[in-house]
Amino acid sequence: MPIRPVLRMGDPLLFQKALPVKEFNTPELHAVIEDMKDTMNFMNGAGIAAPQIGVSLRIVIFGVGINPRYPDAEQVPYTILINPEITPVGDDVEEGWEGCLSVPGMRGLVPRYQRLHYKGFDPYGSPIDRMVSGFHARVVQHECDHLDGILYPMRIKNMTNFGYTDVLFPDLRVEDD
Repeated sequence: MPIRPVLRMGDPLLFQKALPVKEFNTPELHAVIEDMKDTMNFMNGAGIAAPQIGVSLRIVIFGVGINPRYPDAEQVPYTILINPEITPVGDDVEEGWEGCLSVPGMRGLVPRYQRLHYKGFDPYGSPIDRMVSGFHARVVQHECDHLDGILYPMRIKNMTNFGYTDVLFPDLRVEDD
């Protein structure tokens, strides 16, 4: 499947609420998911949301194995999550550095809930229901924000903690976000 262009911050679609998926296990749904997967892998992303490739549907894909963009990150199982619902577990919030394929070359210190319950469906309509914490919870929150028209810079509390990756971390050698 083709690698799609990733919309960048400023594109109006990235600020809209995505529509729910109504039909599962269709050729159209599988084609969008395959495009998302190929694009995410090509860009070395930790995740991607359908709006980032210009599709206004509530679909996210995430997963982190060994990733040059996140060399110290804990592993996150590869997941296709459709029509997600997320609920924070507790009030514990932690700030962590995030980047985004739609905000290339930049990083920001973003507060996120440390623990999370999420549920939704896989491409076949089977339910997914997980309790997660740490980096896994951060990735899910970041990707699901895309479905509600929120980009990570909108969550940064102190804009002095937002900038170009090569300026903030001159010794870090990572590929462009």
